[in-house]
Amino acid sequence: MSQSDGAVLHVKGPVLTGPDDPDVRDGLWVVGGRITYDRPAAARDVRTVEGWALPGLVDAHCHVGLGPDGPVPEDVAEKQALTDRDAGTLLVRDAGSPSDTRWVDGRDDLPKIVRAGRHIARTRRYLRGYAWEIEPGDLTAYVAREARRGDGWVKLVGDWIDREAGDLTACWPRDAVRDAIAEAHRLGARVTAHCFAEESLRDLVEAGIDCVEHATGLTPDLIPLFAEHGVAIVPTLVNIATFPQLAAGGEAKFPRWSARMRRLYARRYDTVRDAYDAGLPVYVGTDAGGHLAHGLVAAEVAELVGAGLPPVAALSATTWAARRWLGRENLTEGAPADLVVYGEDPRKDVRTLAAPKRVILRGAVVL
Repeated sequence: MSQSDGAVLHVKGPVLTGPDDPDVRDGLWVVGGRITYDRPAAARDVRTVEGWALPGLVDAHCHVGLGPDGPVPEDVAEKQALTDRDAGTLLVRDAGSPSDTRWVDGRDDLPKIVRAGRHIARTRRYLRGYAWEIEPGDLTAYVAREARRGDGWVKLVGDWIDREAGDLTACWPRDAVRDAIAEAHRLGARVTAHCFAEESLRDLVEAGIDCVEHATGLTPDLIPLFAEHGVAIVPTLVNIATFPQLAAGGEAKFPRWSARMRRLYARRYDTVRDAYDAGLPVYVGTDAGGHLAHGLVAAEVAELVGAGLPPVAALSATTWAARRWLGRENLTEGAPADLVVYGEDPRKDVRTLAAPKRVILRGAVVL
């Protein structure tokens, strides 16, 4: 159903405007692509959708426009975005992409994207074709460039395999990341970083980083530092699940790296649970794109629950809290009508997220 035909959409059933029972509203209306809780007067054509309504889900680490070898054609990027949309993801933080996806902004049927520009990596220290590969002396200039190119975020590669060491090592000197992050903040952008290892974390946090992706190297002695600085993490557990396969593939050439990847994988749930228990903000991200399929947001929420987060906290990490973190509206009066409707209460069982009953984007029922 399109709102362009003047029809009014009535979402009949519980509307979850927040994590607690007092936040439940009794239905909403969609008029002109926006939400209202007041029944519109003299509505002649009312169409009804029934079920439990949530804000459109958030995938806070999702690479639309990225494939295994780098940027992909627009038709492939479109399929990626549609796959995410049909899984209920209506807001994406694109945590690094070499593709220009601004064309998506003109499509009312595709999720909204918050961009972080292109990854910034050390020379020969990341996947080929993904990042700007530079040396530390150029880091501040490239961060400034991507801060202007993105939508309020910049993405660094904080650590990667060092072929000479045969293991993960930090990519940037402390002074270089401190100056670069300060420049991003001066330009109004937040900074996040890909980090698997332990060694890169302290320098990044003390330099002012806003978020860490994956954060598998987060140890008990580092968690208080993250909490003190208010650093968020996006664990991407569906991606961390690939570590044993990666380790097996690199065993012969990089045995130290393979052993580390297995250790990080083995403690992944403890790492996330300890971070959450210490009060760190935890958000849902799948790392879709590149080598991982799109449409995995429900699986990532289930993984967070498996790690020990309460179901409502895991749900908030892809809905209410995630949207506030990215500066986007929830199901408030006058907000854009971006919501997903389910047949059961997803607070009771987050696996419900895997089966959206209806997806409503900009007021139109697209699924």
